[in-house]
Amino acid sequence: MKYMENIVLRGEKISFSYDGVKVLKDCSFSVGNRDFAAVVGSNGAGKSTLLKICLGLLKPDQGNIWLFENSIDKFEEWDKIGYVPQRIMNLNLGFPATVEEVVSAPLHTSKKLKNLTKNEKKNLTDKSLEAVGMSQYRNRLIGRLSAGQQQRIFIAKALVSSPQLLFLDEPTTGIDNKTEEDFYKLIYKLNKDDGITIVMVTHDYTDIKSMVNRVIQISDGGISDKIHKDEDGDKK
Repeated sequence: MKYMENIVLRGEKISFSYDGVKVLKDCSFSVGNRDFAAVVGSNGAGKSTLLKICLGLLKPDQGNIWLFENSIDKFEEWDKIGYVPQRIMNLNLGFPATVEEVVSAPLHTSKKLKNLTKNEKKNLTDKSLEAVGMSQYRNRLIGRLSAGQQQRIFIAKALVSSPQLLFLDEPTTGIDNKTEEDFYKLIYKLNKDDGITIVMVTHDYTDIKSMVNRVIQISDGGISDKIHKDEDGDKK
């Protein structure tokens, strides 16, 4: 089964349980090409669970996920997908990897990209670091960066394969307000200027309300999938 060309992510009647307790019930939603979608809901509503189902990290009890018109069980073009997981804590100061090594790691494991030349991999790494404003830190141990700087590096890592769809799971956890504001501006630029489709779980929707054009609201296990419109009734 295939869908309209501009739909890059679709969930069909997704249900999921933890230890027999229903977290998601018969949830359907879609995200279009170049959308900025916010996944919102109260703590424990199932936001991160939904994201992991979309990434194939969890298997739903029923229903299916479609990525770029392909059922997730047949999807193979994972280089089109970027993922920034939720921050838990800063990396240890002595973590033995430089910023450049962390960002370039996917280029050495991807079936599609691992055979690139050394110069091609360097160019992709440089481009990703430049996109997040962190080029000057390429030789720094990542554990010696601030929380906000580390999070930018994880975004650069997600961008190095030139994804078309980027998932972020509460990416501003543990960073200060000023850094959070700069971070949101970066994500908005990736969406608006670079055309990357964004699906972001957030605990504070008010901070990004003006940036998103689609809201996936999870409440009592169900989903309300809404398209935001501007005052003229046009999609943002």
